[in-house]
Amino acid sequence: MIELSHIVKKFGDHTVLDDVSITFAEGSVTALIGPSGGGKSTLLRCINLLETPTSGTVQIGEERIEFHPGRKVGWAAIQKLRRKTGMVFQNFQLFPHRTAIENVSESLTTVLKWPKERARQRALELLEKVGLAHKADAWPATLSGGQQQRVAIARALAPSPEVLLCDEPTSALDPELAGEVVEVLAQLAREGTTMVIATHDLRLASTIAQEAVFLDAGIVVEKGPSRALFGDPQRERTRRFIATLIQKPAEQEGSGI
Repeated sequence: MIELSHIVKKFGDHTVLDDVSITFAEGSVTALIGPSGGGKSTLLRCINLLETPTSGTVQIGEERIEFHPGRKVGWAAIQKLRRKTGMVFQNFQLFPHRTAIENVSESLTTVLKWPKERARQRALELLEKVGLAHKADAWPATLSGGQQQRVAIARALAPSPEVLLCDEPTSALDPELAGEVVEVLAQLAREGTTMVIATHDLRLASTIAQEAVFLDAGIVVEKGPSRALFGDPQRERTRRFIATLIQKPAEQEGSGI
């Protein structure tokens, strides 16, 4: 379980997250949706402490950290909590000088100090899971965007995190390649992987996520089961935003994109 309590994040005088409290159940998939600048990516990065909350509490499983303005948290505590998460970034961020299998095994050998052969076997199993075992020795530059993102997903899963965090995992891809990534994430969802996904992708949010959270201007406007939130949102602001998500795929289809 992940519990965020009264999270505030400020950059100088600008408040990006304003008293956000959300609980993510173990085995659940939650979509964070909202306009650009609404706070969803910052909230995602506060879960694994790539961004340090100004105040509030982050808890993953038994690990819990309280944040207060002007008070630093020890690096060991941050690392202990962060290791419970795996992160998939928008732009893949693979090491260009490492093959696919080396990208996946890197954290196992350098951080967890696994023997190279054990790490390679784990990496190969994960590449098989995302349908890329045949590309194990390929360089990132030779892979399509969808393939690179699937390698990135395998890399995030390598240390067996308790939660997989995905920051706009399909936004850098065209619709066909995005479909490859959506299918991999859907399979992980079927296997019970806990995921929190910040996304503008209606297909991803509505078909994979059981829960959805709509963030705007740093606050939670509405949250609930994804089918209810997408099909019958209760807030006018949510309705207007959902309408834009529905309109975009229709525009792309009509223009031949």
